[in-house]
This record gives sequence, C-alpha cells and structure tokens, in this order.
Amino acid sequence: RGCCCSEWRRGEEAAAAENQVLWCHCKMSRFLNVLRSWLVMVSIIAMGNTVQSFRDHSFLSEKLYTGKPSLVNGLQARTFGIWTLLSSVIRCYCAIDIRNKTLYNITLLTFFIALGHFLSEVFIYGTAAATIGVLAPLMVASFSILGMLIGLQYLEVEAASQNKKRN
Repeated sequence: RGCCCSEWRRGEEAAAAENQVLWCHCKMSRFLNVLRSWLVMVSIIAMGNTVQSFRDHSFLSEKLYTGKPSLVNGLQARTFGIWTLLSSVIRCYCAIDIRNKTLYNITLLTFFIALGHFLSEVFIYGTAAATIGVLAPLMVASFSILGMLIGLQYLEVEAASQNKKRN
C-alpha cells in the first residue's frame, strides 16, 4: 500500500485506530530518515568549512565576516574551525542515533547557537554583511531548527506509543 513499514500488513487486520497509528509510524520513519540525511549532509559541509578555516583564514574574511574583515585573524579562524568541527561531529552522531533525546536536544541547540551567532554578527556587531556567505548558514540553521522541531514532535509521539505498548 505504499508504506515503508513491514508492520502495515499487521495493521490491515487490526482496528482502524491501529491502522492510523501504523500509518503515522511510517510517516514518522520517513521524516526522521530525511532529517538524518539532512544532518549528515550538513555535517559533511561543516567538515569542509573546518578544513578551510584551518588552511586559510582569508576564507572567513572574504565569505563570512565581510563587514570588518580586518578583525579576522588566524586565531579567530582556528576557533571558528574548532566550533564548526564540534558542531559537525555532534550533528553526525545525532544522525546516527536520532532517537537519543539528549543528543537530539544538544544538536538542536547547535543550530540555535549558529543562528544567534550569525544574526548577531550581522545586526549587532556589523562584522558580517547580508551576503550569500552569511545567508547560506542562516538558512541552513533556520531550516534545520524547523526540521528538528518537527522531528521532536514525531519522537515524542513515538515515545508515547512505546509507553502505551509497554503498559
């Protein structure tokens, strides 16, 4: 019937309410798999940004901090690179174990921190301008927050369903 779950056949024989739960489960699984793929992609891109930050700090002054490029130096670039690496690792681990609630919340927090950082650099400190170099991470952080908040709802429904099965 177009459902990805092997449990669907069992659902055909069950009550209509159980069919709804199984359909919802299939929808949840699909969404969480898409979210996992998104997190892996974002993580890989962040790894590339990490390498670039360590290789040549002019990358940051030319692409991100164009408002006050003179403030970008090697130390700041390496610090940015370490933060980006840490975020990348956290996001990748979350993609691997997306049902780990603590890891999920920490990953969501990394996107809020990134969003806050770039918004403050543009609107408070003036070190970044609204160029594609800044708009791209702002969009990635925003879409990621949205996706993870939706995913959080699915995970909570899934957890409640598991608790009902146990009782």
